[in-house]
Amino acid sequence: MTAQLIDGNALAKRIRAEVAGRTQALKARGVQPALAIILVGTDPASQVYTRHKVNDSTETGLQATLETYPADLTEAALLDRIQALNADPKVHGILVQLPLPRHMDASKVIETISPAKDVDGFHVASAGALVTGQPGFWPCTPYGCMKMLEDIGYDLRGKHAVVIGRSNIVGKPMALMLLQKNATVTVCHSATRDLKAHTLQADVVVAAVGKRNVLTADMVKPGAVVIDVGMNRNDEGKLCGDVDFEGVRQVAGWVTPVPGGVGPMTRAMLLVNTLEAAERAAG
Repeated sequence: MTAQLIDGNALAKRIRAEVAGRTQALKARGVQPALAIILVGTDPASQVYTRHKVNDSTETGLQATLETYPADLTEAALLDRIQALNADPKVHGILVQLPLPRHMDASKVIETISPAKDVDGFHVASAGALVTGQPGFWPCTPYGCMKMLEDIGYDLRGKHAVVIGRSNIVGKPMALMLLQKNATVTVCHSATRDLKAHTLQADVVVAAVGKRNVLTADMVKPGAVVIDVGMNRNDEGKLCGDVDFEGVRQVAGWVTPVPGGVGPMTRAMLLVNTLEAAERAAG
């Protein structure tokens, strides 16, 4: 068996086209969906990510503004700027690129963003909405993973899903989203005993720990769906995920590649969240 690839690039392209159509409809009503992106410091990876986000937004007709600040910007100044964006009715989404400089409290910064403009889905109000099934913004990476499962027509009802990782950004919200679709969910982490015993039972495995080869072929049930959220570098410096791709693809039924899998979907769901923020504001 060779696994079928879940092409994140192709799905993200279709989602961007849908966003473009809905954006045009809003513009026809006199509403320009707008996203404000804040980058503090000169982290090279963050510079690349924010540039991609601006380009994606522009492609779909969303207005994206990138505000860059030096690494020595005070936390108070950043919070003041966020409050000004909260109060600006022409701004529908606010994204503060992480990581922030060490002198800033990321939690305090995120909690300052209005929940109505929290298009990253990181605010505690967004987390609470996800837990209780209320309307809110889902974090973009697990949201993108769910869209990939939906796109291949995978019915999660009654299936056993294993999430490797318990971060607030991916692992925990991923488990909740799977639960909402009636999967039976196991969350594994650094203190889990015998990870292989759990993953071998799984119909779906989501690997999201940022560690190479955390999931190998001998840990995968034949025919399982494997979603690789990891972003690492191999010994040759090439981008790779948390999954031993070449080995796992010989066992799994479906697998996401790295690059070209979850990454483009994360950016696509940011556009969806921003558009939905604008639609809600417009009534």
